[in-house]
Amino acid sequence: MNFDLNEDEEMLKALAERFVANNYDFDSRRGYLGGSNGFSPDMWAMLSELGLIAAPLAEQSGGMALDATAIATVFEALGKGLVVEPLIENVMSAARLFERVAPEEIKAVWMKALATGSRRMALAHAEHAARGGRTYVETRVDATGALTGAKSCVPAGAGVDGYIVSVRESGAVTSADGVAMYLVSADAPGLSVNPWRMVDGAVAVSLTLAAVPAIRLGGSLADLEENDLLASIARSAEAVGIMQHLFDATLDYLRTREQFGVPLGSFQAIQHRMAAQYAVIEQARALLNLAIVSAGSDRFASAVYGLRAFIAPAAVELGHEMIQFHGGMGVTDELFIGHGHKRLLAISRWPDDPEVALDRFAAVG
Repeated sequence: MNFDLNEDEEMLKALAERFVANNYDFDSRRGYLGGSNGFSPDMWAMLSELGLIAAPLAEQSGGMALDATAIATVFEALGKGLVVEPLIENVMSAARLFERVAPEEIKAVWMKALATGSRRMALAHAEHAARGGRTYVETRVDATGALTGAKSCVPAGAGVDGYIVSVRESGAVTSADGVAMYLVSADAPGLSVNPWRMVDGAVAVSLTLAAVPAIRLGGSLADLEENDLLASIARSAEAVGIMQHLFDATLDYLRTREQFGVPLGSFQAIQHRMAAQYAVIEQARALLNLAIVSAGSDRFASAVYGLRAFIAPAAVELGHEMIQFHGGMGVTDELFIGHGHKRLLAISRWPDDPEVALDRFAAVG
């Protein structure tokens, strides 16, 4: 099978790599991440100018309707640069879901702004008692259309213009049926937004809804899960990019750092451990390719869940190994290694942990 990129995919890869090369170094990334919303508004505007915000959206929304190959290509390149702008959470997860389930008259109000990045949305689905179960939804809607409940973790939810909130319209809290999506304005009365920092430094929020007015979008948990498959491809591709960067940086370090008068990389035990992690990266990339070529088939969900079940724990273990090779400095904020590991840890635990991903793979496999 030919895995070479076509001309359009090569162009997207070069675009993402140029964005990283021109705008990201270690110090600038720390500055972007330290912003009030966890990223740089200037870099977000630049991504818009490059067309990377709109690209995953449908053509009628001004996008390119990127397929799985293009999504993986872009996000692996962004992962190598540890880009902090929330393309996955605000575009892949939220804007694409909104585009999928919203009525046409509501899309007419929002989609152009979402595609240009002038407005942002975040998906509010996770609840405290769900414990990794996507079907668990307690948030309710009353007869007037107002929402009451709480959402425990909304990544990239600070400073957005609206939230897509999953709401229980009928049935038990663990039922897969009876759930629909609602649109809540960020300045809606009765909405309390509590921001906090995740392990990788990104800003998430928790929501408390007390009779909050909302607009019914429709859709279901099936729409959310189907939409999340490409978002999972993006997360996994980002993880592969980060893993490759950590590996390459550590390899350079081992070739130059000397101990007992010889390079660290000359020790056989270290060579064996690096070879094992090289194999892990190749396995991860092979599973990513399997998920990509499965897109559009009835094997897609199984391939994506299998990819996530492997890469979530493997990425964290690779981060641990690279930190060990750098010694005490590896965990500090002074090196890329620690930052990359924190991002891999966040990816491995969101939107579910490795055990839940493995359960999903077993259920559909």
